[in-house]
Amino acid sequence: MNRSTLYLASTCLSLLACYPGRAQGAVGDAADPSAVSGHNGDTGTYAFATGKGVKIIHSADLIKWDRVGRVFATDVPEWAKTAVPTSEGIWAPDISFHDGLYYLYYSVSSFGSQRSVIGLAVNRRLEPGHPDNHWIDRGLVLESFPGKCDYNAIDPAMFVASDGHWTLFFGSFWSGIKAVDLNPKTGKPTSSKPAIIPIAKRAANVPEAPIEGVYVIKHDDWYYLFASWDHCCNGAASDYKVVVGRSHSALGPFLDQSGKPMLEGGGTPILISDEHWAGPGHNGVLQTDHGDFIVHHAFRRERPQLGRLFLIRPIAWSAAGWPNCGELLNKP
Repeated sequence: MNRSTLYLASTCLSLLACYPGRAQGAVGDAADPSAVSGHNGDTGTYAFATGKGVKIIHSADLIKWDRVGRVFATDVPEWAKTAVPTSEGIWAPDISFHDGLYYLYYSVSSFGSQRSVIGLAVNRRLEPGHPDNHWIDRGLVLESFPGKCDYNAIDPAMFVASDGHWTLFFGSFWSGIKAVDLNPKTGKPTSSKPAIIPIAKRAANVPEAPIEGVYVIKHDDWYYLFASWDHCCNGAASDYKVVVGRSHSALGPFLDQSGKPMLEGGGTPILISDEHWAGPGHNGVLQTDHGDFIVHHAFRRERPQLGRLFLIRPIAWSAAGWPNCGELLNKP
């Protein structure tokens, strides 16, 4: 972790926007990542990404990453395939550790569809081959239907507040980002018809309302909401980007650096395309004793055929309490 710490110390940038630098050692075709430090005897860091059965990668130092398997033997769990027959894989997994268990929220849908489901699987160990590494699928958490909902039930991100309150954030396009209360005993909503709480959306004049990939953390006295704007999947022409707002409450209102509410289209860009990388976005945040790190994907402009690459970089916090992204750690 020493090299990671040095990278973190070097990223006290005066600019708010982050410009993704060049890297050679990124893990290919590992989109929409979320990462967690090892617990229960697991070592290093595990990241989970979109793919058939959910892709898993591992690193001992945050610099070199290796594929170490998948969560499900099937491309999509049977219950989810029945619910969404057009699905071909699992999207946007969210991994976290609470009360002795790893919680993996995942989404199943098809491109452009509002018929979507969010599921939950739990595990005690992540180490490959360990006898306690056994995923238990708890099944359906939330779902959405065309004509019945104003949201899309994908891109889950669970947040546990210091007071023990569990919240699931989610949403993609349509009317934006939402949240529901969770029962800590089950990891599922507190009722069969949970209150859907509006959290963030695009401005009314933005075509298609492209916002998704939410992630929430607490840093010092603030709660930070990260979201991805625009379009993820157009190769070198992708215009995906990460924006952020903050609040003194885990449920908002979240305001950007100019004070504009994210429920009114606010959001301060912190990760954008440059001449080497296109469409950086759909981030998670790894908080460690050595600092905070943002994991995300992007297309390499000169080789977009590699797909959305898994990337990680340190976060430095400005004196005013806003995140700045550093140079990539996963270089050769």
